[in-house]
Amino acid sequence: MMFDRLASLSDIKVDNHVIEHIIWDIEPKQLMEPKYRKNEDGKIEKKILRGYMFYIDKMAKKKPTLFLMCHTTMGYAETVAMIEEIPDEMIVEAMEENKDREYFGMFPINKKIENWLKKELARQ
Repeated sequence: MMFDRLASLSDIKVDNHVIEHIIWDIEPKQLMEPKYRKNEDGKIEKKILRGYMFYIDKMAKKKPTLFLMCHTTMGYAETVAMIEEIPDEMIVEAMEENKDREYFGMFPINKKIENWLKKELARQ
């Protein structure tokens, strides 16, 4: 683990680098796709994914929680923050809305959570 502890929402609020590199339109399944794939012409392409992504994890039947993951161009990924300030009902609503998009216990956030996060991070 790169960090001794998971960052909080307060930590993220003061980190312009993180805020500027959040990818809002990504889903957990996309995080797990192979780095290399063949394109329509049969050529092998490398998928480059770099930035920060929010996701909901139900962690083996424990309380579902909102997390932030960092993905580097070298393919390294690590969960770096846990967002405890978000209302539980928003997480439950997003999980219900995205139940068909669950991937290994991970759910994408919905627009309501995205808007809440942008407001909390003072980005609209």
